[in-house]
Amino acid sequence: MLYMRQQSLKRDLQADPDVHFGRLANGMRFAIMRNVAPPGQVSVRFRIGSGSLDENDNQQGLAHFLEHMAFKGSTNVADGEMIRILQRTGLAGGWDINAHTSYDETVYFFNLPDADTVSTGLMLMRETASELTLDAGAFNRERGVILSEERLRNTPQDCAALGIMNSLLAGKRATMRVPIGKTDIISNAPVELVRDYYRANYRPERATLMVVGDIDPAAMETEIRQRFGDWKAVDPAPAKPDLGTLVTKGESAALIVVPGGMTSVQIAWTRPYDAAPDTFAKRRTQLIEDLGQMVLRRRLSTIASKADAPFIEAIAGSWDLFHSAHVVQIAANSEPEKWPAALTAIDQEQRRIQEFGVGQAELDREILGHRSDLQAAAAGAATRTTTYIASMLASSVNDDQVFTSPSEDLSLFETMTNGVTADEVNQALQCAFSGNGPQVVLQTAQPPESGVDAVRQVYDASNAIAVSAPSGAADVAWPYTQFGEPGAVVERRTVEDLGLTMVRFSNGVRLTVKPTKLRANEVLVREDIGRGRLGLPKDRSAPIWASPAVARSGLKAMDYQDIQNALTANIVGVAFSVGDSSFRFDGRTRTEDLATQLQLMSAYTSDPAYRPEAFKRVQQAYLSGLDQYEASPGGVFSRDFAGLVRSGDPRWTFPDRAQLSAAKPDVFEALFRPMVSNGPIDITIVGDVTVDDAIRLTAETFGALPPRPETASSNDRDDVRFPATTEKPVLQTHSGRADNAAAAVGASIGDLLSDLPRSFTANIATQIFQNRLIDQFRIAEGASYALQGDVELSREVRGYGYAYFYVETDPAKVARFYALVDETANDLRSHDISEDELARARKPIVETLKHQQQGNEYWIEYLHHAQTDSRRLDLIRDNLSGYGKVTAGDIRVFAATYFSPEKFWKFEVLPATAR
Repeated sequence: MLYMRQQSLKRDLQADPDVHFGRLANGMRFAIMRNVAPPGQVSVRFRIGSGSLDENDNQQGLAHFLEHMAFKGSTNVADGEMIRILQRTGLAGGWDINAHTSYDETVYFFNLPDADTVSTGLMLMRETASELTLDAGAFNRERGVILSEERLRNTPQDCAALGIMNSLLAGKRATMRVPIGKTDIISNAPVELVRDYYRANYRPERATLMVVGDIDPAAMETEIRQRFGDWKAVDPAPAKPDLGTLVTKGESAALIVVPGGMTSVQIAWTRPYDAAPDTFAKRRTQLIEDLGQMVLRRRLSTIASKADAPFIEAIAGSWDLFHSAHVVQIAANSEPEKWPAALTAIDQEQRRIQEFGVGQAELDREILGHRSDLQAAAAGAATRTTTYIASMLASSVNDDQVFTSPSEDLSLFETMTNGVTADEVNQALQCAFSGNGPQVVLQTAQPPESGVDAVRQVYDASNAIAVSAPSGAADVAWPYTQFGEPGAVVERRTVEDLGLTMVRFSNGVRLTVKPTKLRANEVLVREDIGRGRLGLPKDRSAPIWASPAVARSGLKAMDYQDIQNALTANIVGVAFSVGDSSFRFDGRTRTEDLATQLQLMSAYTSDPAYRPEAFKRVQQAYLSGLDQYEASPGGVFSRDFAGLVRSGDPRWTFPDRAQLSAAKPDVFEALFRPMVSNGPIDITIVGDVTVDDAIRLTAETFGALPPRPETASSNDRDDVRFPATTEKPVLQTHSGRADNAAAAVGASIGDLLSDLPRSFTANIATQIFQNRLIDQFRIAEGASYALQGDVELSREVRGYGYAYFYVETDPAKVARFYALVDETANDLRSHDISEDELARARKPIVETLKHQQQGNEYWIEYLHHAQTDSRRLDLIRDNLSGYGKVTAGDIRVFAATYFSPEKFWKFEVLPATAR
């Protein structure tokens, strides 16, 4: 494992020297790393090397149940106090406080706001190690929460993934130990069974503690030894269970029917898991195979981009599953009726690469691209985030890998690929496509008439067709390097207190630059064009959903795949989306590639292709996934909520099947081309770049484009309205389980920028409201796993914004949720909250903001359109101090104004069988 591997393989693979590894006398291992990105933050991960695979037959689901119970009281922390303690230190639930249970591990994590709170975090982890009280009353109350989580995870996607995994791992214990467990055991198991599991499996020799952040490693080791040195296992160590033996399979076919699910086909090979130590030789063997799989993925991507593509998208790769098997898999999603064509295509492409191999030019391209990724990681190593490093450390333990540094990864890659040939990669692929297989699986909502025989017949028919050698793809050069004379700067001003420079070019393009050193060698670029949804007619639907096709369409001079090939050596990319107030291109690059990144985005702005085949691919993807929304209350909520809270405005309403099917490529182009080609352009650049370089490179690209208007016409279309209160909840239905429902309650508040003090109060009041709902509905009553509150206040639409509370629960408990919302609202309106409750809501918001401000993403989000709306700068300035000014009296006044039961709008999703 982590520490042992560092010692025994130190002459083969060198663990990251910045990580201090150690082991206590009781067998518990630890890893400590000082990291100051962002300053102050500390992440703690506590991994127990035990999960559902370690459960007895009568304990199925109790490893996960125990994870929940870790938050339900211990020797020194009363039931319900752990979360309150952490809230007082500034931790936000979910992001900062969480845990997960898998087949072979349980991991608890805290993301702490500063070094002063580390002792509290370690104390709570020590309580988890051996001091949990596992009270029978708390255990019984939590049953409903676990059952709610089981319902939540019972989606078509999860059912399909589980079915495929069980097919691949036939014969292995993992197929009989799903972490969520069995509902009859969750419902009826006595608390003694979870206590048995706890005593047997939570033991020092199975534990690894990881602490990363702005700390003194020596002092941290001392504290770890003091806190955990006295931990002793209570019961004898149980034998690790027999994980079973893979069922020997030759060529096989299987059919997985998942109502509401997508259609996909796969071909896979499995072989026993290789438990040998992580060594240079083992990594090189896997890398050589991975390079071949990268070539195959690129070929599949090329097929998917064609007008007559047999599938929507496809993947290829290999990985280990739960120490149970090594899996090589090729899979494709398709339209329901096209699965035979999809299966034929992936079969023949797999046989083509197996028979004729990869070309040296293809291999060199993948090496070049992978090298660029590793170089970027090495260059940015000093500013890797604390949370990222802690998570990667935990993963390395579970994967039995040496934790190597980014610079070491790059060095190993160069050594491993030095002199590698296509012949060697082809030999690795021959090995990959061997073992148990090929295992052919069709996943579908509607099985073919002849069932699994149809799958076998299609595969056999495809196999009978000889494949030909691939046609070599010609090298392509990036042609978009010149856009005309660089634009002249006609206005330049600085915002000293925020470190900003604002520029306007002679063609009307605006640029805002914020240089940072938050992430070494990282630059984010955002381009906002026009007015987005607000610039569209509100009396009819438009194919906004087709926005991913803009990037996938490529450019007039080269398609999307050619762009990928031409820019393999560069870390660049482009994503297109439609926001409320703009059409938006986003890119993330490294400092040396900023010129190419701006060329790419300028090319998409000035010379887009809008290819029909890209539109059809996105259309097919939406149509294929449409039934998944209907299959669960959460799916219906995610599909319909945005439109409903805007009174059915078609600009935010999800299209139905008829609208999706009827849309044509020319409508797609007619929507986006005028907006992208003619709208005003606002560029924001944040990251490791100088102001002068950002201005110069923007002048050479966006600044050289033909003139644009400097502001967008409003067209008086920003009349978005929150729905009126209704006597009865707006009702939708889902086609999933009869024991699952969702409900939401919303309240109109107003926009974000017109009244900043109100906006700060709204966030804190909503957090207090959510905390109370969780305390009562989830913790005290055990009625739900998924309960959340949030505030959405528009920066674009005057007067528009709302708070809402959402739950998934049993249909019989929806009425109780509504009643509890009304009770909470009335209490907040009638009584002042305590200072402690105010602090527990406010501090996590403030600490989250502090750490967001240490990332480039925060600035790219907050700075767009700041040149034309200075209130956005006021928001940045007042963000932290504004929350500090909110008082308990402000909360009561706010609740009295906005949280009135008679003003609430309600929405629920019930099972179709309930109507």
